[in-house]
Amino acid sequence: MNSISRRRLFQLAGASVCGYSASGWLPALADEISPHPDRKRHCILLWMAGGPSQTDTFDMKPGHANGGEFKEIATTIPGLHISEHLPRLAEQADKLAIVRGLSTKEGDHERGTYLMRTGHQARGPVRFPTIGASLAKELGDSSDLALNFVSISPYRAFSQAAYGPGFLGPKYAPLTVGATDNLPTSPGDMPQYADLRVDDLARPANVSEQQFDKRLKLWRTLQDGFLTDHRSASPLAHDTVYRRALKLMDSNIAQAFDLEEEPNTVRDAYGRGRFGQGCLMARRLIERGVAFVEVSLGAFDGGNIGWDTHQNNFPAVRQLSNDLDAGWGTLMRELDERGLLESTTILWMGEFGRTPAINDNAGRDHFPGAWTCVFGGGGIKGGQAYGKTSEDGIEVVEGKANEADVLATLCMALGVKPSKENISEQGRPIKIAEGTAIKDILA
Repeated sequence: MNSISRRRLFQLAGASVCGYSASGWLPALADEISPHPDRKRHCILLWMAGGPSQTDTFDMKPGHANGGEFKEIATTIPGLHISEHLPRLAEQADKLAIVRGLSTKEGDHERGTYLMRTGHQARGPVRFPTIGASLAKELGDSSDLALNFVSISPYRAFSQAAYGPGFLGPKYAPLTVGATDNLPTSPGDMPQYADLRVDDLARPANVSEQQFDKRLKLWRTLQDGFLTDHRSASPLAHDTVYRRALKLMDSNIAQAFDLEEEPNTVRDAYGRGRFGQGCLMARRLIERGVAFVEVSLGAFDGGNIGWDTHQNNFPAVRQLSNDLDAGWGTLMRELDERGLLESTTILWMGEFGRTPAINDNAGRDHFPGAWTCVFGGGGIKGGQAYGKTSEDGIEVVEGKANEADVLATLCMALGVKPSKENISEQGRPIKIAEGTAIKDILA
């Protein structure tokens, strides 16, 4: 903010005091500070557990037997079409870069999840960090107790390791909110808002502030004494988790998790389900400076695990797309209104795509050969589709990219060098991303 004068700041703030909407002056403020090299950048990963069908979302095949029953609609960009069930995203296509030439090698949920989230196959002794941990390390506050990475509604049953900090250690582990590992939920309309919360952020009602302070002082004394003689990884990790939780209890970031502060009209716009409310929480966390937030859409419905639509693909994808469109579309709009979209890069992806051919159960199976991910927001040249698949959707015919290229592109959009190295527990230097960034979609 050093690049903006105090006088100009007061002019902009004064406009709000005089009765103008914040959405009017916040973008102006953002425009003035965005060129500053020290401006913090943020990332939101929208993770689609189960593997979303590209053919029914962002790479439609109208008129072909593989196309299925959904229709495509025009976006705000001439010639660019997506699913009829994504109308809000179609209206914001100028902010999206659709990568249709993604081709990877893992069609198994566990291996595919690990590959896409770390950029590496799960082989050998190295515990590779999830991309959120690597980028939170580069983008976030460097203090030991800072909250830089939040994971909302993750479905980790496919691969616990794909969600962890790996060799970076617990300092870079995510704070998890509302994990759905063993929780059956259904997408779509809900009578109540999904309950997303961080447990134990406030002291118990039957414990006074004085009692809490005494207990905390005792814990710190005992903990410091124990750590003096036990400096191994496990006790240090335990200590980091507890001290970070205590700091969070006493920080303004804790307010971000209280979605009841938002008007019902806003909550309804995002959608009442876990994904929609998670996107709203992501916006609130980005507003408070959290570097990396991921929101998962992996609900259980009709025998499917999220987007794993081996059967009854079309009703499931229709409902999942409705949830996706409401949450993601409203998230981008609100970030844009607050002047935050230019400093926030969004990536939408899952562990693989789904077969263009429809199986005998009206479903689509695992398919890593030719599928889609989508970038949006800051650092991205929107309004385009990069790469192309064949008319039947079975192979990439133009602009092929792999998992490492996707993660390298994400790094570059955020101003992080993919070649930046961290040292593994085995002493090996490991790059954040090994691939080549897709320059055509970088702003």
